[in-house]
This record gives sequence, structure tokens and C-alpha cells, in this order.
Amino acid sequence: MKINIIFWDFDGVIVSSLQIREMGFRTCLNEYPKKHVESLIRYHRKNSGWSRYVKFEYFFKKIIKEHYTKNDINRLANSYSNSVKHLLIDKSLLIKRSMDFIKGKYRKYKMYIVSGSDGVELNEVCRSLGISNYFQSIYGSPEPKKDILKRVLRDFKYDPAECLLIGDARNDYDAAMENNIAFLGFNNKKVEKLSTVKYGLSEL
Repeated sequence: MKINIIFWDFDGVIVSSLQIREMGFRTCLNEYPKKHVESLIRYHRKNSGWSRYVKFEYFFKKIIKEHYTKNDINRLANSYSNSVKHLLIDKSLLIKRSMDFIKGKYRKYKMYIVSGSDGVELNEVCRSLGISNYFQSIYGSPEPKKDILKRVLRDFKYDPAECLLIGDARNDYDAAMENNIAFLGFNNKKVEKLSTVKYGLSEL
């Protein structure tokens, strides 16, 4: 296997952001009963790779069971972004093992970020952290990760056999499998067991 293209998840893989993400949900949903907010937090933890748009839809449909519109989803998504964006622009949150690899190997591999985080917010955060230049492009939600991968593979005519996705969530593994690319689990023991390659970052 010859890897030439690496797709990176962002949260938990490049940036240690779990606590900030959870705080964002609690802040933007503070007008709702605490028990309902905590139900969403549990859903978020089980589905960490999914976008906030999916999670807010779940909140309306399954938790509070109220009618909602696209504007309701966007309102919460904007509120969420406003509460977390400035906190994510903190270089101390960058995961050293990942950044050492990225800085050392970005000329050897074509690298992309493919995340469940909002795409506009993600690009702004990466620019502010000074890491955008290491990546060919940075993609995020609301487009699902599996669809982003499919589009990039098609548009750039990449051979899936030359691609690797590095992620920390089951959703990352599923997106890789749907697009027939290799997967390396990272920073999550359960997800690391799903890896389809026998090497880690140090062997790339």
C-alpha cells in the first residue's frame, strides 16, 4: 500500500476540543430544560463525528419532540459557533503528535481536513491557529463527511487505494469504508481497534 493522500478529522485528532464542544451545546441550549440538554450531550458523545446540524435535528425530533424549521437549526448552529470559536483559537489545544507529523510531512503527502465541524467556522479557526497552509483544503459540515470524501476523490481523480483517513470516531471509520479508503484510528482506544492498517503515524 502506497499512501499519497491523507484526510484528517479535526476535533480530537488535530485539536483537543471535547470540553469546549460540550460547553458549546450547553450554552446555546441554555433556554431548554437541563435534562433535555444532558440527553443531547449523551447523544453527542456517542456520535462525536457527526455535525452539529444532525445533532440539533435529533434534539428537536427525538428529545423535545417539537416542530422545527431550518431557521431553528441555523439559529442554534450560529449560537453554538459564537460560543466556541474564540475558545478553539488556542495553540495550546493543538495535539503535539499530530502537529509534529503534519509539519514534518506536509510536503510528502497531500493532506486535507475533513470534519463534522462547520466548514466556515473550521476554516476561520485553522487560519487563526496558523495551520491552514499545511492542507490542500479544509472541509466541514453541513455536507456529510462521507459525501465530502466522495466529492474530493471524484474531483481530483484520486485512487482510493492511495488514501488514508485518520479519525477518532466511528463516523470517521464508516466514512472511510464507504469510500473504500484505509482508516487509522487515533486518540480513542475503541476506534483504534477499527484501523484497517497495521501502522501508526510514526510508520508513515
